[in-house]
Amino acid sequence: MKRDAFFDNAKFILIFLVVFGHLIQPFTDGSRPMYTLYMWIYTFHMPAFIFLAGFFAKGSGNKDYIIQLAKKLILPYLIFQLMYSGYFFFIGKDGWMSGPFYPHWSLWFLFSLFCWHILLFWFKKIPPIIGMAIALEIGLVVGYFSGIGHSFSLSRTFVFFPFFLAGYWLTKEHVHKWRTKRVREWSLVVMAVVAGLIAVFPEFSSGWLLGSKPYEVLGVPEFGGLLRLGVYALAGIMTVSVLAWIPGKEFRFTHLGSQTLYVYLLHGFFIQFFREADWFKVDNIIDVLGLAIVALLIVFLLSSSFIRTMTQPLIEGRAQLVKQWWNHATRNNREYR
Repeated sequence: MKRDAFFDNAKFILIFLVVFGHLIQPFTDGSRPMYTLYMWIYTFHMPAFIFLAGFFAKGSGNKDYIIQLAKKLILPYLIFQLMYSGYFFFIGKDGWMSGPFYPHWSLWFLFSLFCWHILLFWFKKIPPIIGMAIALEIGLVVGYFSGIGHSFSLSRTFVFFPFFLAGYWLTKEHVHKWRTKRVREWSLVVMAVVAGLIAVFPEFSSGWLLGSKPYEVLGVPEFGGLLRLGVYALAGIMTVSVLAWIPGKEFRFTHLGSQTLYVYLLHGFFIQFFREADWFKVDNIIDVLGLAIVALLIVFLLSSSFIRTMTQPLIEGRAQLVKQWWNHATRNNREYR
């Protein structure tokens, strides 16, 4: 699929928000403004990211595709699961020992992404409306089973699958229709109202947005399905509202939107170190802006050609960039002689 500046801009902005959200999470306790900002970001950033992943899954289904996907997702998942275990032990983080199918921190996304592609094998054969209804129903029902949680990333796989499926079925034309002047005007109202509601009702648990816990743990064992249905509606509306404001123009950072997997897998080494070292504090808006700059620097660093060259064998299972660098260095050396 030919690259579109709009989608690369969206992925770049969303991966920045992923890093920024993880960076500010420790400062949400006891601070209503920080909790509001954190929760506001979480109403849309993963649903939107997953929606875009589904949008670019158009070739999903055949055997070769699944094999390549396993190499791209499952192999890095296992490698980084082991790496994060060792790293967490090194920095003194509790809970460093974790089984291979109990994903460390943000690694759940890789396991779930692989499962979503597998699910497409059946769901793409079902009419879109019926398929979406079934996916939503499954996402609502799994919350009633206390045994479905972090293990194998099962809860998040089922809870977030409707966004992936929606991305699979919608076309570029559908998405661009969201970027009209009228939608943008209404989106400002929606985003402001959501921020206001989060500030007024801070007791609303972030667990509802993370999708990893059963309703019993969230304190609503009987009517959790209704609340999750409301969260689905909220996430869908916020996703449309945010994507309506993504620019379609190409910027100097636009191409970095194609490198989000590197940022996603590697940024945890920074975030977890900062949390254990307790380097930062938030007392005012300047501190928040400072953390935003730190998050942006992490994104730029982990998207850089140097980092990609050094980590491509771990993340993609190939060394193409290393070979290119070696050939370039060898050629320059011969020319110098």
